[in-house]
Amino acid sequence: MTSATAEVSRGSRVVTLRVAEVIEETADARSLVFDVPADAADRFAYRPGQFLTLRIPSDRSAPVARCYSLASSPLTGEPPRVTIKRTADGYGSNWLCDNISAGDTIDVLPPLGTFTPASLDTDLLLWAGGSGITPVMSILRSALAGGTGRVVLFYANRGADSVIFADALRELAEQYPERLQVTHWLESLQGLPSTARLAAFAAPYASFESFVCGPAPFMAAVTEALAGAGWPRERVTTEVFVSLTGDPFAEPEPLDPAEDADAAEVEVELDGEVHALRWPRSRTLVDVMLSDGLDVPYSCREGECGSCACTVLDGEVAMDSTGVLDQDDIDAGYTLACQARPRTDSVRIRF
Repeated sequence: MTSATAEVSRGSRVVTLRVAEVIEETADARSLVFDVPADAADRFAYRPGQFLTLRIPSDRSAPVARCYSLASSPLTGEPPRVTIKRTADGYGSNWLCDNISAGDTIDVLPPLGTFTPASLDTDLLLWAGGSGITPVMSILRSALAGGTGRVVLFYANRGADSVIFADALRELAEQYPERLQVTHWLESLQGLPSTARLAAFAAPYASFESFVCGPAPFMAAVTEALAGAGWPRERVTTEVFVSLTGDPFAEPEPLDPAEDADAAEVEVELDGEVHALRWPRSRTLVDVMLSDGLDVPYSCREGECGSCACTVLDGEVAMDSTGVLDQDDIDAGYTLACQARPRTDSVRIRF
């Protein structure tokens, strides 16, 4: 880490970071390594599997922001690194792959995301398809460096030339032969993995925690295979890549005093502290917390990333969009703060 001072812009959450290095991973994937100054180090502490949100320079009428997973480990002393794979007609991925060089700067929001193990000592069954290896690699590296459990990786790609981190995975497998098992599945040689084949692969690891990231059809096949094999839902965590349409860098509109006339009372528990707020019914919980100066976790503000997921302890809320939550999540009391508005006169929320 350098002792330089970070440039904070457009509100306290936004930090302009310098790109220290650009690593060409494959013909269509590259990693950006960031130089995080000492005065921003605490804000960029992250958990394995989380992501950063980048502002992409654009002459479009609407701002462009994209979320990219961290492939680095917070436990190995390496600087944070995101890996970007080109997607067809993807403005953000193509701009970053074509234009960013070492020494350039870019606006970044601090790390967020819930695709992270509760314990690195747990035995892990990791599933990655294509660029879905990015957060999975962060988890894998961290588990090997700071945990004690076994790690099994199933990594699917179209062909050998599209395997990201091939050398690093081989080196890790040699370094941790008793703890790490890596299985590559190449569509060019083996075809698409069937649900039955995926279930058979998972069978010896029935007690492991499973993490799944990749293209939607791949994740659907894996989750179907695990469900069919009887895996408890709480031991399967999936990650979804989100293409943002809004601007998470924008500051919310200031609250109008007139909105307070029809406001609910909300108690929000955040980082162990309880905050009592007035919650106008026309505003989301993220808006209200930001207006009160609270460092609420959020990224997309569209209900798609899950970073602002929280639990309703008392009272009721309505959600504009349930986004990443399924009915079981909602029944368990989870809500998305960027979508939630109060239904009852008092609400208690815990993050």
